[in-house]
Amino acid sequence: MSLISAEGVSIRYGAKTVLSNVSLAIAPGEIVTIVGPNGSGKTSLLRALIGATAPSKGRVRHQPGLRVGYVPQSLHIDPTLPMPVGRFLRLPGGISRAEARAALERAGVQGLEDQQMSALSGGQFQRVLLARALANRPQVLLLDEATRGLDQPGSAAFYRRIEELRRETGCAVLMISHELHVVMAASDRVICLNGHVCCEGTPDVVSSAPEYRALFGTGTGGALALYRHEHTHRHDHDHDHDHAHDHSEAAE
Repeated sequence: MSLISAEGVSIRYGAKTVLSNVSLAIAPGEIVTIVGPNGSGKTSLLRALIGATAPSKGRVRHQPGLRVGYVPQSLHIDPTLPMPVGRFLRLPGGISRAEARAALERAGVQGLEDQQMSALSGGQFQRVLLARALANRPQVLLLDEATRGLDQPGSAAFYRRIEELRRETGCAVLMISHELHVVMAASDRVICLNGHVCCEGTPDVVSSAPEYRALFGTGTGGALALYRHEHTHRHDHDHDHDHAHDHSEAAE
């Protein structure tokens, strides 16, 4: 059974239709990315999926009792307001200190409980937002361009953590991303949106689709090849490290 599904969803703001007849389903454990140009309806679709926007037509269904974690594109906190990370995570009082510490550890930023939110780097801030989304141990994570404003290494590290979380917890992930190399790196399935679903499928299928190339050109093919080279190299390096570790244990 799908965790979240949209069936024939259309969204209108006044006389303007921003989404027309969009259908999709998110299965347990998969990473799905939505791409599309500015104004293509990506955020409107995400808002409909979390229940913040009511479709003009169609409907959104959630698995009964579904736990959802949401990481916004950004969040403004008054820099003059004292707000330690631990207190931010406990607002509005839903989790304990121990649960907040555990969520920070899962997000890869353990030990930040006493830091002021205003003193965090961009990467740390987004990891804290991720920790907040993880606090209720979601079955599906929704991310709205969660790495916007981060440099490429920071963005890559953030999405590697997302992949690790999927592997560790089995949660599904639906993310909007403007970083096409990240899409090709991290996704099981890509949905190309431009007011409607232009094409969808595996990264290989979508990157070669005429509809996708009409919107983004052919440059992501090289990015995908580069990712595969780096991913394979990293895997081989990890394997070599494990192999060396095995030898050291044998020597002992």
